[in-house]
Amino acid sequence: MPCAYLIVEIEVKDSQAYKGYTAATLAVVAKYGGEFIVRGGRVDAREGAAPAGRVVVIRFPSYDKASAFYDSEDYAELLALRLSITDSRAFIVEGAD
Repeated sequence: MPCAYLIVEIEVKDSQAYKGYTAATLAVVAKYGGEFIVRGGRVDAREGAAPAGRVVVIRFPSYDKASAFYDSEDYAELLALRLSITDSRAFIVEGAD
């Protein structure tokens, strides 16, 4: 079964609240078998527009696990917080076999 990736482009509007959000997500991501691959860092847009802010990539063992994480009650409050303190775009993609 191929792994899956949750990819999020994030423009932070409240950096103090975002620090709390990032600290709280670690345990929830781990609970669903997720592993952070990218958490910010340099971005060099080679085609199209660059992301407005940070890029986060989280690898999950399967598409179902990634969806279960994003849709979970465990993440719901954190998601609501992130949506209130950022402008973001998120998507789940299935990895190659």
